[in-house]
Amino acid sequence: MSKNEPSVGNLSLESSMTTTTNSVSFGFFSDLKELYKYRDLVWAWGMRTIRARYKQSILGGLWAILQPVIAAIIFSVIFTFFVPVDTGDTPYIVFSYTAMVPWILFTSSTADMVDSLVANMGLVSKIYFPREVLPISALMARLLDFAIAMALLLILILVFQVPIFPLGLLFLPVILLVQIAFSLGLGLFGSALNVFYRDIRSLVGLILQIWLYVTPIIYPVTMVPERLQPFYFLNPMAGIIEAYRSVLLYQQLPGPYFALSSIVAIVTLFFGYWFFKRLEFQFADVV
Repeated sequence: MSKNEPSVGNLSLESSMTTTTNSVSFGFFSDLKELYKYRDLVWAWGMRTIRARYKQSILGGLWAILQPVIAAIIFSVIFTFFVPVDTGDTPYIVFSYTAMVPWILFTSSTADMVDSLVANMGLVSKIYFPREVLPISALMARLLDFAIAMALLLILILVFQVPIFPLGLLFLPVILLVQIAFSLGLGLFGSALNVFYRDIRSLVGLILQIWLYVTPIIYPVTMVPERLQPFYFLNPMAGIIEAYRSVLLYQQLPGPYFALSSIVAIVTLFFGYWFFKRLEFQFADVV
C-alpha cells in the first residue's frame, strides 16, 4: 500500500465500491486466476463441511431426503384431498418432489453461503486466502444432499412409471449449472453484506420463505394467468424449476423462459462476485 492510499480501517462500504472500468476488468480475471490456485482448498473445505454436518448423526445422508420427502408428502395430502391441484397424468407426490429437490438445494445453499463468512470469523481474520472459498465450499457441500435426493427422485419416476426422456436427462447438468450460477451469485452478495449487517441472515430466511409461493413448487405454471406469466418468469427460479419438470416429467426440453433464467443467473453471478471482491479486503477488520 502506498503512502497516499487510505488505510483499510478508514475505508467505508460506499468508498470501496468506487473503481474504474479497466481495474474491474483486469481485477476480475486476476481474481478468478487466484481462485483457481486455491481449488484444492475449496474441495477440502467442502468435504470438511460435509463431515462436520453428519458427524455423530444417526441418519447421516438420509437427512438429505427427509426434508423434501416430508414436504412432498404434506403437499400431496393437502393438494390431493383437501385442495385438489390438477397435475395432469403426473402423480402429485412426484410432481411436488421434483420441484422440492432443487428448491431445497437453492434455499439451503443460499442460507449456508450467506452465513459462511461470519461463521468462520476466526479463519477470516487470521489467515489469507480468497474469501470466496467459504461460500463456494458451502454450496459444494449441499450438492451431495442434492445428489442423494435426486437419486430418490429417479426411483420415484420408475415406481410411478413416468416415461423417461433420455435427451432430457442429458440436459439436467445444464439446468443444474444455471441454478448453481444463480445461487452462487446471491450467496456471494448476501455473504458480503452479512459481514457488515448481521440481520441479513434473518432477512434472507424470510425472503426465501416468501419466495416459495411465487415459484411453481406446489402448483403448476398453468395455474398462473397467461397474461401474467411474462412477469412471473422474471423470477429465475420459476424458469429453473419448470425446466427440471420439463425434462424429468413432461418429456420436453426447457422452454424459452429457461433462457431468461439463464441470462439472469449469469448476470447475478457476475454482479455478486464483483460485489464480493470489492468488499473482501474489509472483511477481516469488520468480522
